[in-house]
Amino acid sequence: MPPETSQASDNPYRLPTDVKPTHYDLTIRTDLKDLKFDGYVTIHLDVLQDTKSIEFYVSKLELVQIRLTSAPLTQTFAQNSTSLKLYDDQERVVLELAQTIPAGSRLKLRIDFSGDLTGSMMGYYRSRFEQDGKEAYYALTQFQPTSARRAFPCWDEPAFKATFSLTMVSRTNTVNLANMSAISEHVYSPSQAENPDVAAWLIHKFSSLNMEEAAEWKVTKFDKTPPMSSYIVAWANGPFAYLEASYTSPISGTVRPLRVYTTADAIQQGEFTLSIMKKVMPLYEQMFDIEYPLPKLDTLVATDFDLGAMENWGLITGRTSGFLLDSKKADLHAKQAVAGMQSHEIAHMWFGDITTMAWWDNLYLNEGFATLVGETIMLGEIFPEWNLRAAFVSGELEAAMSLDAKLSSHPIEVDCPDAGMISQIFDALSYDKAASILRMLMYYVTEEKFLRGVTIYLKNHLYANSVTEDLWAGIAEASGRDVPHVMNNWVTKMGFPIVQVTEVEGGIHVRQDRFIENGVADPKDNETIWSIPLSLLTTSADGRTTVDHSILLDEREKIILLDTTKLFKLNAGTVSVYRVLYTPERLSVIGAEATKANSAFSLADRMGLLHDSFALAKAGYLKMSSVLSLYRLFHAEKENLVWKAIADDLPAIPSAWFEYPDIVEKLQAFRRELFSPLVRKLGYDYPEGEHVDVVKLRTTAIQQAAAAGDQSVINELKSRFKKAVDTRDDSYIPADLIAVTYRMAVKYGGRAEFDFMESSVTRPKNPQVQLAAIYAMTATDDLELREKTWEYIMTKSRNQNLSSFFRGLQTNYDARRFLAQKFKENFDTLLDRLAGTFGLKYLVAASFNALTTDKDYEETVEFFKGRDTSFYKLTLEQALDNIKTKSAWIKRCTDDLREWLEQTA
Repeated sequence: MPPETSQASDNPYRLPTDVKPTHYDLTIRTDLKDLKFDGYVTIHLDVLQDTKSIEFYVSKLELVQIRLTSAPLTQTFAQNSTSLKLYDDQERVVLELAQTIPAGSRLKLRIDFSGDLTGSMMGYYRSRFEQDGKEAYYALTQFQPTSARRAFPCWDEPAFKATFSLTMVSRTNTVNLANMSAISEHVYSPSQAENPDVAAWLIHKFSSLNMEEAAEWKVTKFDKTPPMSSYIVAWANGPFAYLEASYTSPISGTVRPLRVYTTADAIQQGEFTLSIMKKVMPLYEQMFDIEYPLPKLDTLVATDFDLGAMENWGLITGRTSGFLLDSKKADLHAKQAVAGMQSHEIAHMWFGDITTMAWWDNLYLNEGFATLVGETIMLGEIFPEWNLRAAFVSGELEAAMSLDAKLSSHPIEVDCPDAGMISQIFDALSYDKAASILRMLMYYVTEEKFLRGVTIYLKNHLYANSVTEDLWAGIAEASGRDVPHVMNNWVTKMGFPIVQVTEVEGGIHVRQDRFIENGVADPKDNETIWSIPLSLLTTSADGRTTVDHSILLDEREKIILLDTTKLFKLNAGTVSVYRVLYTPERLSVIGAEATKANSAFSLADRMGLLHDSFALAKAGYLKMSSVLSLYRLFHAEKENLVWKAIADDLPAIPSAWFEYPDIVEKLQAFRRELFSPLVRKLGYDYPEGEHVDVVKLRTTAIQQAAAAGDQSVINELKSRFKKAVDTRDDSYIPADLIAVTYRMAVKYGGRAEFDFMESSVTRPKNPQVQLAAIYAMTATDDLELREKTWEYIMTKSRNQNLSSFFRGLQTNYDARRFLAQKFKENFDTLLDRLAGTFGLKYLVAASFNALTTDKDYEETVEFFKGRDTSFYKLTLEQALDNIKTKSAWIKRCTDDLREWLEQTA
């Protein structure tokens, strides 16, 4: 069908609402030998307004036959018919009807279609794996955000919820999976009782096969789904193995099966993921007071996957590094990542799948909540020793504020007219900032009332769609607070505030302005007034501290009465989304208290103080030298998370000054001064049963000391690597040190170490080893080996691993300009490989984020001039902001840094 040039409707990015689908009967046949699929769908439609046309989405499919039936009309649309129009640029089809169909009518739209199983990682696609030493394939779906239309014709927008009945036809030696449980499965036979439509379609498709060939196929019918959006429909076909457990619903007593599926060679690495599923499912039911509505929950782990994971209702999918690990050999970081991924996706079974945002501008309703509750609150219940509530400060909160401090940021709730914009908002704002403002609201209204409000929200919108105001209404009902007044600007405006504190008679004067990473905000960028829960910590005469979460700063400035002769601190617990700027005198008092052995400040307070100080110095409010002096005051700190806060920020300084070797050398010496004593104290071994904080602190210290060039640490890691390789005994390298050991082995090694890593990437023992080996390959200082790394990227790497290779090269100071140049030289090839996926924006970020000069900025702008940047426009703008910020930072702070480093050397 030839593409048309005119628009299909007034809105080129949204379907008309004159008809709506209510049910899909979908049959899919998968041929893993020829890497093709075909099928047909019968879509039941309700006519809401008189209409003379039907519009729906299709992309990358061959439409074989279309037939529309209703009481007054039966119409067939041939491929060359003038009444059928395909608009390729809008990925939709328009059927012009022979007569007007009146409102209240019901229609059936039957469409036969076929497609190829490509390696695109979008729609219904193939994933490659090794079976019996040979390359083999299986197939699975990835529809979020707008790729269901690549697998079957549909109304591919979240608000068009419908029920789905799926039948899968596949070869008998494969497994079929879908959102719901299979209710029947049998080997194909023309005489087998089927739905008449399915039977007729199968007889036609298999008419050329003899009985023996036909017996190689089977038919699997799945139960009907509840009403759901197209982007969470899912199915898969392949030679999968599984692990199984179950949980008992605390609400009804129903026992539901839980399974993890992947290929047989890796299935035992799914045990930890399965254990997380079993633990969190009953807890989510209790948290929301809503029983999980589906008969089962599966997780399918894929070797080729674009995102980290996907919350398809009843059939979660994701990449190997997100769900697989060797429980006996995995490091703590990997366990936390897998647990967080699984709990996050399961949170979506309620928050996103039962209740779904009406359009993608409210994506944060799904992702922010799953990040806060799934990765922090829920996992904190299961693993209290991980201290995830405090870890949130250095993790999600800092990730959000780092991005949101740029002029190129965007509001959490942002207009998403097209697929290009939708794919770009899967970022730290929709996930981490959304989680951070929800966390702030939770502390403002109390956690109990916040979660009760969430339950009200979900119950009011079961199997329906929602908008921001619906969530605020639920929490307002539970808390009695004016939630929209507090929250609206946090959602609809970009950025966040800095609160400046000055002491006046009888209290403090506080003023809010927008915080910009590169200095004071221009008046045109400083118009928003946020309602800020200040969370004020004060101390009484007997030294006891109290925190008032109810105080709001909802105007530009105000006076707060308190006794300033006693200790006080804003943003107690670092629960709100703002930076605090004190006078130098007050900051000195707060810093002294923070570094006391028995400080009045919580762990999160101390972390927040460190992160604020670094960000304020980078923006020019403080000297960088004052931040380095503050770090030195924490030399006796015992808490891992405080050290991690330093480890997260301090390396950014030599990274920005990477082309100033004299400054880098002295900064690395300072870094060794901080972390090497911890290595000498804690050693390199990880005793069984050791406390989590000690495990993590040792890992952090070794990583930092090695990266800073501590020769004794490097020699120890190199020695352990050599013993492990020579003896083929992995126990010489503790799991928590695999990543840093591999990296040091290549950085200070040669071809033999590099070849070992390449082999580990190609045939990894587990996903964590593969990721460590990828980063190690990028650590080489040898130009010839760096070229070999690039050759591997372009000829052998899976597309899903490209971003890891690029991030690794970005962290290697000597490889940054190499990476930027290679990206430019190979741009068209990379664009072709990642077309339609989320991947290209990550490559843009990694290639240019670390550059630092005005010339870099100009050359980057010039390279992208005239190119279609619609799928990575926000990322490119943020990368350019990063370059400008680093350039200004270097100009402003070089003299200060040099002076401090020379005086303290």
